[in-house]
Amino acid sequence: MENNLTAPLSTLQWVDRDKLRPNDYNPNKVSRENLELLARSILSNGWTLPIVCRPDLTIIDGFHRWTVAGEEPLKSKLGGKVPIVIVKHEDEAGDVYGTVTHNRARGTHLLEPMKNIVKRLLDQGKSIKEIGKELGMRPEEVFRLSDLSKENFLKIMAERSTGYSKELLLRKV
Repeated sequence: MENNLTAPLSTLQWVDRDKLRPNDYNPNKVSRENLELLARSILSNGWTLPIVCRPDLTIIDGFHRWTVAGEEPLKSKLGGKVPIVIVKHEDEAGDVYGTVTHNRARGTHLLEPMKNIVKRLLDQGKSIKEIGKELGMRPEEVFRLSDLSKENFLKIMAERSTGYSKELLLRKV
């Protein structure tokens, strides 16, 4: 079934900021200077982008907006509230994909957290092809982040994929 692309915006609501919680895998880090810039942007432009959450109010995207909303003067000016939309994915991997793709579309990620995400997805049995497609990576990038030997990576790629010959796999990595 195809996703209803407009569904998240129909869930737009202002909630108590303290009800939200960060996820435990976000690879994106922002300097204090950029957090101050984000706060200034909200103060100047208003709140233009809601925080994306799972139904349990774990943040998928918007951790830095959530962070600055808990600091003055935004905390007082917003009355402790933040705008959210709810996104329902089939599994945790969908949440991870959502976090990474939102972030990759806007900037860069730190290496170690990205390695942890790739390992986590591989440990969940996700295919190299799926990880690459969902995170916008070529197989070579998934390989570099996996910290697997070439042999183990090719074995996983062959076991979890269809239609790959060993020669084709060797050319891809």
